[in-house]
Amino acid sequence: MQEVSRMSNNPIESQQSPNDTDKSPATPKKRFSIIWRFWGFVFFRFVPLLLVIAILWAGYNVVQLVVRRIDEQLDANSRISAYQATATTIAVQSDDDGVKHISPRSNAREVPANHFSRMRDDNGAQILVTNTPRGNDLILPAVNTPEPVVTATPEAPFATATPELPANTAPIVLPTLLVPNNPSAEVVAPTAVPPPAELIPRNHELVNIMLLGSDREITGDNITRTDTMIIVSINRDTDTVAMLSLPRDLLVYIPGWTMQRLNLAYGRGEAVGWTDGGFGLLRQTIFYNFGINVHYFGIVDLSGVEEIIDTVDGIDVAVDCALQDHPLVGARVPDDAILVDENDNLYTLPVGYYHFDGAESLWYARSRRNSDDFDRGRRQQQVIRALWRKALDTGQLSNFPSLWDRGLEIVDTDLDFNTMLNLLPIALTLDESRIESFTLIRRFHTTPWTMPDGANVQLPNPEPIRDLLIDFYTPPTENQLFREGAQIAVFNGTNNPNWDIVAASRLGWDSFRAVAAGQAEGGTVTDTILIDHTGQTKGSSLNEIANILNVNQDNIRVEPDPNRTVDFEVILGETYNSCTFAVLPVQ
Repeated sequence: MQEVSRMSNNPIESQQSPNDTDKSPATPKKRFSIIWRFWGFVFFRFVPLLLVIAILWAGYNVVQLVVRRIDEQLDANSRISAYQATATTIAVQSDDDGVKHISPRSNAREVPANHFSRMRDDNGAQILVTNTPRGNDLILPAVNTPEPVVTATPEAPFATATPELPANTAPIVLPTLLVPNNPSAEVVAPTAVPPPAELIPRNHELVNIMLLGSDREITGDNITRTDTMIIVSINRDTDTVAMLSLPRDLLVYIPGWTMQRLNLAYGRGEAVGWTDGGFGLLRQTIFYNFGINVHYFGIVDLSGVEEIIDTVDGIDVAVDCALQDHPLVGARVPDDAILVDENDNLYTLPVGYYHFDGAESLWYARSRRNSDDFDRGRRQQQVIRALWRKALDTGQLSNFPSLWDRGLEIVDTDLDFNTMLNLLPIALTLDESRIESFTLIRRFHTTPWTMPDGANVQLPNPEPIRDLLIDFYTPPTENQLFREGAQIAVFNGTNNPNWDIVAASRLGWDSFRAVAAGQAEGGTVTDTILIDHTGQTKGSSLNEIANILNVNQDNIRVEPDPNRTVDFEVILGETYNSCTFAVLPVQ
């Protein structure tokens, strides 16, 4: 009994009463009930709440989409006039009276929500119709004896038959222009972003091609910088050509990015996959900042330029401003340059007439120790003109169709074969007096400025640049062509070889027709003499010629001659200096 009593009094060993069952661990059935209640809450309360929130959010997005669509349509309507003004599609129509009228054919279409708006015509493309008759070439007044001709380049080493070419009246389908939107307020820039430039009036049938040169071969940073930028505008109404060089350090707004140097736009477009690549962004940048539409491009590396020039066996260049510089990477100092400082490895290329191969041409075009980017643009245009003359003289330009495939291996371009073929007749028949060259002037067209990071750039001055671009788009009048068609003979009155060629080339730069007539009779002279055989006072080119060649008024003679063989004679003196560009005197 005692044993039983001890067992019953032991709290551990004693049996539980029925009332103690609530304190026992949960049974499997009870655990299942708790889980069921949890998932019931999730499926029947929490999930419906999420669905309600999702429906409300979707409705909000739909409302925002409708509002944005309305804003885009309003923006598109506000841009219609800009689309029509910048369209490059024109059609020539004739009334019964035979008068031709030019009317735009492009219409604004729906605008996608993107960085730009697309312009199209009724057929989804832009067509330049050129069925207007070509103007007759200028006929110079007759003179009694044939004009003396002195050739500066040797006779072409071989003759080639000119292939049958299409008339340059065929329609040209121009690429669609992508009009950039205005920058957003969130753009971070080192200076204020300017508004879009006003459109430059275009009253003729133009094809604008941008020639680009890149230094990516020698920088090694895999960034494309277009340090050479030349717009070549071909006027198919007047068979004239205008060339405009843009400095690389112009600070401009690059759409979708910020204010940066112009030469970075192409590389930026490549890096971010811009529509139509690097040129697509550069084209929009040019349009936004300058109000002109560039249709095509061609870009070449330094080695490509060298190969092209070597293909035509070099070029002949008149150097009217002495250059001084060191050897440059990717180029070679011309053989005719003089080593003036052995310790500094400094060379001087004197005034003269030189034959450059490809590597020497690069040194001449890129040098800027005693000049700047503005003058470098002028010399790059000189090289392009010299290359065109040489290709024309040797017959290789007329053989363009057979050289097309090889050219595409050197030059990256969006020009197609048929477009080039339609432009070829102008290149084959163009007189150099119908080529105009334009460059910006530092501190007039631009204002030097130092960015916060210490970089030196050029701020465009809108009004002077706009005036320059209007001149760039305006072909010379017939009066200008007649005046600049005066026949000028240049004689060398010095012991400096080929100075007559240099001066004749300098006059040709300003569209005058001058010939190098060789050595002057009677020995050397000190000061340059200008003789006017026309005797005209109204519309005379006398003062312009004197200004270009820096002829003192005391050395101008008026000697009318009804039996003249030339209109003007220039006798160069030892003090001759026509370097009026941004080039410093050499040391």
